[in-house]
Amino acid sequence: MSEQVRSLERVRDVQPRIVREAKRNGWLRSATSSVFVRRLLVLVCLAAIWQFSAALAHNPILFPSFTETVSALAEAVWSENLLQYAFASVLVLLKGYLLGIGLALILVSFATLNNFLREALLTLTAMFNPLPAIALLPLAMLWFGLGEKSLIFVLLHSVTWPFSLATLTGFQSVPETQRLVGRNYGLRGVRYIALILVPSALPSIISGLKIGWAFAWRTLIAAELVFGVSSSSGGLGWFIFRNRNELFTDKVFAGLITVIAIGLVVEFGIFRALESSTVHRWGQQR
Repeated sequence: MSEQVRSLERVRDVQPRIVREAKRNGWLRSATSSVFVRRLLVLVCLAAIWQFSAALAHNPILFPSFTETVSALAEAVWSENLLQYAFASVLVLLKGYLLGIGLALILVSFATLNNFLREALLTLTAMFNPLPAIALLPLAMLWFGLGEKSLIFVLLHSVTWPFSLATLTGFQSVPETQRLVGRNYGLRGVRYIALILVPSALPSIISGLKIGWAFAWRTLIAAELVFGVSSSSGGLGWFIFRNRNELFTDKVFAGLITVIAIGLVVEFGIFRALESSTVHRWGQQR
């Protein structure tokens, strides 16, 4: 009888611990299953590797640590108008990006009319899509001078062709059944494109938007490394270039972090929200 009592007491002692461990493990599983937590863990690991590598290198001029870069970033924000540089870059980027998207939509709309126009667009994308936009920078400077127009020209090139190709590919992948439904309802021209082709090709269109944004962002920073946003003010690329000449490597890294941060905000804040409210919600994409 005494053995049974002792066994029951041991079970009562063990049960609370099991419950606590189950709750803790459940909390850990729920925390690690969060997309935000996983991404945050990746960033923390990268920052730790950066800090450790900089400590091994022990050369802040060539490779500043993560903490030194964060300190330089805070100083640049408060005393060197880093946010103003970032705003100037984003403003020019939006101008070129939206113009490129608009031009691409016009080209793709015409390409859906007949086979000749479609082959013409495919030929143009095959010619110009592999051509780096930054290679057109000398020509843009010759035509438009040292200013914002030159930047918008190269941005237009960097966005138009990849977005056109992605959108046209999406249109071509629309099932014939859906096309017949649209025609049976009497849809033609713009209404046919807007109500039948665009919803069905939306995953490819969003992919093209993301690719066009990435190309435009890289092109803009590279172009600004040569000549700022305009003749009177500079952008993030110019901020990086100027601090590199003055050997302020920590501020160079601060500018690069700003470029990366803007890219992350656009990718996870805008494009992911767009995907969640459209293609994920409609079951077109997992």
